[in-house]
Parts: sequence; structure tokens; C-alpha cells
Amino acid sequence: MLAYLLRRVLSALPAVLGVIVIVFAMVRLAPGDPALLLAGEFADAATVERIRARFGLDRPPLEQFWIFLTGVAGGDLGTSVRTTRPVVDDLARFFPATLELAFAAIVVAAVLGVAAGVLSAVYRNTWIDATVTFLSLLGVSMPVFWFGLLAILFFSVNLGWFPVAGRGGLAHLVLPAVTLSTSSLAIIARMTRSSLLETFGQDYVRTASAKGLNDRAVVLKHALKNALIPVVTIGGLQFGQLLAGAVLTETVFTWPGIGRLLVDSILTRDYPVVQGAVLLIAISFIVVNIVVDLLYAVIDPRIRYD
Repeated sequence: MLAYLLRRVLSALPAVLGVIVIVFAMVRLAPGDPALLLAGEFADAATVERIRARFGLDRPPLEQFWIFLTGVAGGDLGTSVRTTRPVVDDLARFFPATLELAFAAIVVAAVLGVAAGVLSAVYRNTWIDATVTFLSLLGVSMPVFWFGLLAILFFSVNLGWFPVAGRGGLAHLVLPAVTLSTSSLAIIARMTRSSLLETFGQDYVRTASAKGLNDRAVVLKHALKNALIPVVTIGGLQFGQLLAGAVLTETVFTWPGIGRLLVDSILTRDYPVVQGAVLLIAISFIVVNIVVDLLYAVIDPRIRYD
């Protein structure tokens, strides 16, 4: 297991390096000068040049890349052009909120998605199956920001059940988490249904039914456990995408997460923060995939990592 984990970590290093190169190039190809934005519209050329020199923006691109790369290796992501604080401090401040939101969303998606998928598979070709299929297609197709705005209008403005925006207690988390989970819930439900229907055709499931076990025991104790492996794969990928794709949800609900930080940094051309935020999201996605691979052995004891 340890050797497998080490191989996975080493194999992820080229991907991380590729993310560093792509992000570094893309933020510098974007129009706009962060020094000019920071100095103000009416600043003189000398002031702009001083700001540019202060943050190393006057150096050649290759030298800037080398400084950033060596800083990443040493755990230093640079200093924010906008806030003048270390990028690591800004990420440590905003990332827990995104992690909280993404975790709550994947829990909602996993619980409701698996339950809906099981019902759809057990009652296939009935109105229950048709309803789950329709809602799944709706969840995948519906824009997150539109659903979030409707949720705010109905549950916050009209009914007053939940706060409109911000981060606080559990009440603040409900609407953003449900909104963010819609697409993942639909995908997990469809995958659970498909995987479970395939498992129903296996010999061990038919044998369990032939022994006289009731349908509930056959589905939950025999079929579902083996059907969960592809569902766990999809769930892990969805969790990684939730970490990276919470930007719209965080914007709609004014959630103080890394998505909002990333949007604000892009608008102000805050290169160090953009680079650090994207790198953190990429590393989080890789870590989630490694954890999912390790979970396979927990779900199915036949799987071993040498």
C-alpha cells in the first residue's frame, strides 16, 4: 500500500508541474497590468514602475517563472499584489470555507444520489424510475447560478427559512450546499442506477435471491456494495470538481471561499494569488483521486495494492 501511494504521488508531480507552467503563462497573457491597477488611474509612470519592481513584475518572464517555481518548492507562493499579504496566508484564510462547502455538497449529493439511484434501479421502468431520470437530467442541465437565485428568492426572501448570503452556522450552509450539489447528485444517481442494474445480472445476486433472501437484503447487502465502486470513482471526481467549480455558488451566496478570492484576483490581475489558488485546487483534485483509489480496497477486499 505504501509503495503504491508513493508511486501515485511521484506520478502526480508532472501534472502539478504542468499546471504551474500553464497557469503562469495564462495569467501573463491576460490583458491588463497589475501594477497600473494597484497604482490607480492617475498615477505617474515612476510610481507604476516602483510597484512593478517591488513585486518583480519588471523581470523577464523566465526569471519570474524560476522564482515562482523555487518558491513553490520551498512552500512560498509569493506576496499578493492586491493585499500585500503572503499568498499562503490568503489561501489558508479562504480555503477552509470552500472545503466546508464542497464537503457538505458531496455529502448531500452522495446520500440523495445513491438513494435515488437505488430506487430507480429497483423500480425500473416505472413512474419512480421516470421521475428520477427526469430530475437527473434537470439537475445536470440547470445552471447553478440560476438555481441558486431561485433558492434565495423562494426559501430566503419569500419564506425566510434561511439567510440570504454569507457564512455562519448550519443555516447559512444549507442553500449553498444544496445548490452546489445539484449536478453531482444527478450524476451519482444515474451512475448508481446503471451500476446496480448491471450488478443485478450477476450470478451471486441471483444465487442470493434463490436462497430465499428478501429483496432488501439482496439489494443492500449483496448488490449495492459491489455496485458502489464506480459510484465512488464518480463521487471522488465530483468532489474534486466541487472544490474547483464552487466559484459561481460562492459568488451568488457571497460565500467567502477560494472561488471568490480567485475571481477577485483575476479581476485585479493579482498573479501570485491566481497562481497559488489554481495550484492548490489542482493539488486538492489529485489528493482526492488518490484517496478514492485507496477506498477501493475498503469497499472490495479482493482489491489489493502491491
